[in-house]
Amino acid sequence: MSSRGSLMFLLHAHLPYVNHPEDSAFLEENWFFEAVVETYVPLISVLERLAAEGIRPGVTISISPTLGAMMENEALEDKLGLYVGSRLELLEKELERAQNEPALLKTVKLYQKLYGDAAGLLHKYSGDLITPLKALQHAGQIEIIITSATHAVLPLLTRPEAIRAQLAAAAEDYEDRFNRKPSGFWLPECAYEPRLNSYLKLSGFNYTFTESHAVDSAPNGVYSPYRTSNGVGLFARDAASSREVWSSQTGYPGDPAYREFYRDLGYDGDYEYLRPYFGQDGIRRPLGLKYHCITGSGTDLSAKQYYDPDAALARVEAHASDFLAKRLKQTEDHYAARGSGPLIVSCYDAELFGHWWFEGPAFLEAVIRKIRAERLPLQFVTPSEYLNSCQEPQEIAPGISSWGENGYFDPWVNESNDFIYPAVYAATDKMIETANRFRNQDLSLLSARALNQAARETLLSQSSDWAFLIYIGSHAEYAKGRLEAHAANAIRLLGEVIEKRVDEQALAVLEKRNNVFPRLDFRVFSSTSKF
Repeated sequence: MSSRGSLMFLLHAHLPYVNHPEDSAFLEENWFFEAVVETYVPLISVLERLAAEGIRPGVTISISPTLGAMMENEALEDKLGLYVGSRLELLEKELERAQNEPALLKTVKLYQKLYGDAAGLLHKYSGDLITPLKALQHAGQIEIIITSATHAVLPLLTRPEAIRAQLAAAAEDYEDRFNRKPSGFWLPECAYEPRLNSYLKLSGFNYTFTESHAVDSAPNGVYSPYRTSNGVGLFARDAASSREVWSSQTGYPGDPAYREFYRDLGYDGDYEYLRPYFGQDGIRRPLGLKYHCITGSGTDLSAKQYYDPDAALARVEAHASDFLAKRLKQTEDHYAARGSGPLIVSCYDAELFGHWWFEGPAFLEAVIRKIRAERLPLQFVTPSEYLNSCQEPQEIAPGISSWGENGYFDPWVNESNDFIYPAVYAATDKMIETANRFRNQDLSLLSARALNQAARETLLSQSSDWAFLIYIGSHAEYAKGRLEAHAANAIRLLGEVIEKRVDEQALAVLEKRNNVFPRLDFRVFSSTSKF
């Protein structure tokens, strides 16, 4: 059957750069380790399995430069190996403990396979998860795009130099990592405002994505691509397909059979038994072994029932069928009204698939397989494919927007976190001023190193993650400390260069810890010359 509609799945993979070589078991580094085991390895496995069977996945993955840098950080790779090894060791003990509890034993064996698969894939690629993703893109199975250097909410950057720096550093980082220029750009937090158009165009990006209400006045709604006045392609997120997968309240992830995220062995188990698997501080923390299912809306954590992997997989099949039935309904309704097939753009945080919604990778695989097995009139497409095959998109002027609560940047600037911006803006202003001062000067190697590191610190201070973590009250002190430290580091380094007294030892510590963008040149923050 010929296609009546096109599906575009975009998985936005991002984590803030967390690297603490001075600590053997830093709590926030677990964000990366958990995401690797529960999201990135399962998704890579799904994509490779489908490709090996001749089923082209056709999904798009946005990989942030900070996540890419963590995936290629050898020290973090070593820690990741230790993390996976420690979980496999603990699971051996858990197998013995669960021998007389069949329901628990089934889930312990599931985790043993999960961590064993992670160990196997990491061994296969020598710890480098970029390699299989790059191979999948090279073979035409997926498309990989980029986001800004440190995932800054670009409309909140007041200086054009800062926006250009975020885009330029990202484009260079992508080219170094994937050996080609990036075609597409994911706007961090889907945050759009018209000022960004020229910067995206000048940085060489062909297209980007917006939230659905950015195109409210467009003639075809979210069901077709558009372009800006200077030719940048625009895809708008379809709210319906996003909500079904995203929402834990009204969407699939809230199903009673699925794994409960918030109940973890690290808090349930005997302290002395688990002590070797906590950090040096001995404080209880999540261990990633979650043995219970959601059970029911409002059920107290203590009353959750044991997770049944088979029951969960049965729900995955049902939800994949339901998802496709609803997309077919959208397609048929649109075709009946307009005589053309719609493009349905479904955008999600990649970490939703596996980490937050444990069954997410299986759901994605089931959706892709069902389209082929049931000969459904739907096809998966990537953004570049669609733009290359469709008619010239209509020009529109999209509205200011973001995703998140209320749809207009609220989670990233509000009464709980607005105090951070003076420090971020002060560091940014000082970086621009100093870049302009020294951009045409002959510099000593030490001064150039200090200026380049100041540029890294400035970019890291602009990350959207710090404001968001403060807003939701999760790791808020860590987030506050990180942004304040990056801003202070930048200002201190710039002052040392100006005063010709760079502390090389302190600089080396920062270069080791905050070692993103190895080729970054501080001149990326320079103002545009005017004649």
